[in-house]
Amino acid sequence: MYSPAEILKKYWKFDSFIEPQESIIKAVLSNIDTVSLLPTGGGKSVCYQVPALIKEGICIVISPLIALMQDQVANLEAKGIKSVLLSSQVATNEINIIFDNLTYGNYKFLYLSPEKLQSSFILEKIKNLPVSLIAIDEAHCISEWGHDFRPSYLKINCLKTLHPNVPFLALTATATPQVIEDIKVYLELKSPHIFKKSFYRNNLSFHIIHIEDKYSKLMQLLNKVNAPTIVYVRNRKKTKELSLKLNTLGYNSNYYHGGMTFEQKTAALNSWLSEALPIMIATNAFGMGIDKPNVRLIVHLDIPGSIENFMQEAGRGGRDGKESFSVVLVDTSDYVKTEQQLVKSLPTTDLVKEIYYKLNQYFEIPYGAWIQEWMSLNIDQFCERYNFNKNQVYNVLKMLESVEILQLDENINRKSNISFVATNAILFNYIEANKELGALIQLLLRTYGGIIDFKTTIHESFLAKKLGITLDKLTNLLQNLVKDEIITYTPSNVHIQLYFLVPREDEKSIYLKSKLIKKRNELKLEKLRTIFQFLKNDTLCRNIQLLNYFGETTLSKCKSCDVCVNQAAEPKSVNSEDLDKLIIQHLKINALNLNDLIEHTGLEKKKLTTILQLLIEKDIIKLNLQNKFQLKNEA
Repeated sequence: MYSPAEILKKYWKFDSFIEPQESIIKAVLSNIDTVSLLPTGGGKSVCYQVPALIKEGICIVISPLIALMQDQVANLEAKGIKSVLLSSQVATNEINIIFDNLTYGNYKFLYLSPEKLQSSFILEKIKNLPVSLIAIDEAHCISEWGHDFRPSYLKINCLKTLHPNVPFLALTATATPQVIEDIKVYLELKSPHIFKKSFYRNNLSFHIIHIEDKYSKLMQLLNKVNAPTIVYVRNRKKTKELSLKLNTLGYNSNYYHGGMTFEQKTAALNSWLSEALPIMIATNAFGMGIDKPNVRLIVHLDIPGSIENFMQEAGRGGRDGKESFSVVLVDTSDYVKTEQQLVKSLPTTDLVKEIYYKLNQYFEIPYGAWIQEWMSLNIDQFCERYNFNKNQVYNVLKMLESVEILQLDENINRKSNISFVATNAILFNYIEANKELGALIQLLLRTYGGIIDFKTTIHESFLAKKLGITLDKLTNLLQNLVKDEIITYTPSNVHIQLYFLVPREDEKSIYLKSKLIKKRNELKLEKLRTIFQFLKNDTLCRNIQLLNYFGETTLSKCKSCDVCVNQAAEPKSVNSEDLDKLIIQHLKINALNLNDLIEHTGLEKKKLTTILQLLIEKDIIKLNLQNKFQLKNEA
């Protein structure tokens, strides 16, 4: 039998583990339930893949990210390790073949999403597998306090019933103490060992810059660093616009977002990895599973939705251990705009009721009935019929899933695309001879630059509105162009598979969940306001603020963030025991933020900040999740 170190060398060509990988692997090999909290880039997959190759049997890996699972399977197969992904693309008649291969074909890994555990058929198949280890990736999704709660994760503990003696390994890159506690409880872990690597990165400097002209500052940063960079923005349109703007100014950039085709994403990623285009302008869709070691600069042009998101994205810089920078550029108006955008996107209880009612109308479900089968929702058609905004509907569907009224099996991110195959001469004659189809062709040529030469993503709803026709009519016109060999057309998959988890009771169904709906919305707002507090707090070391959020409190200043650099340039005040006692006395009554303490103590801001910093370093006080100071020994 190989040792963990021998397996690592044989398949990964590494001579040693990164701390605490080896300790995690030893716990798993001892059949101990384990929670692994490793920062982004900390090598989580090795923690389950190495022991799985030593143990007899199959390792089941649960993950919410299909693309990441596909990459993992491809990487394992490239190493000669048999692995399989059970995705929604697998036909029912193929499932038996997959499980026969797992049982008899010397396979080591079965990857699947948590939604697959809803199927009694699949659970019965898993029950009969020789399972050696169950790994739960992105385990923070199990907690409503996590930044990406998924109700399907709450069902994972059914595997404990099927395989009670098989160890669980829960893995995550971002989890607060509350989330870790939820992971232990909801996965029913037995006396788990918790391994937590500090989030502190001594080579990564955090800088928050409040500035009106963010774009000029961005170009200054790009000129100064001149190395592989990721610039994060909040919407898809801005990725393309900013990349084009930078390229016209002589920078080499590309863009990436979730609405691009697989081919477009692959081309963009490869151009960045090869450093042909070393600047990537991206939404948060860019990053999962992407591990480029020499990223020197991460810039956020828009405020991230949470501390967790920020840490994951910033953590993609400097994985080679060399000096790197995370910079957030903030205009003071961003705070109001970002909160307004979030509030606008949050589904109100009234909107949830309305869309739920229309869904039942759409599927013709009588009041009181419970249709216990999967149904296919064409989201574009639904929005057109009832005059809803697509993003609103999608947000409501996710909310209905999170409060367990619906179960979703979605694949709506793929966009439609077309290519022109006719020559210019044929195209000209065709437009002249076909009035209606010619009008569509001319609209396509006007709307999408370069469409004659390249496969291009199109938006049918926009085109239909411009022509004043229905979506169905537009689709028929596009199909006619295909038939006449003018274009190739690959329509998007805008269908979502829905399963109603409760009978139709309209008002009653939503009323029973109204408190949960309100709580989900409040949590998102709270997370956004927490990062606002972090960005505005220019008195405490950025690292200390971030580490406190994740439960690390006994750390000294990083000396490299914007706060530390600014404070180093200022003369330090001398602390006194009397002032210590004054602050502690106020914190015994209640946790307070900096402004509250200034008001209560009457101390000048700089002097108070110095005292608070020393009290944190002495482990007497800490910063809680609400960015308030409290005594260390208080909850």
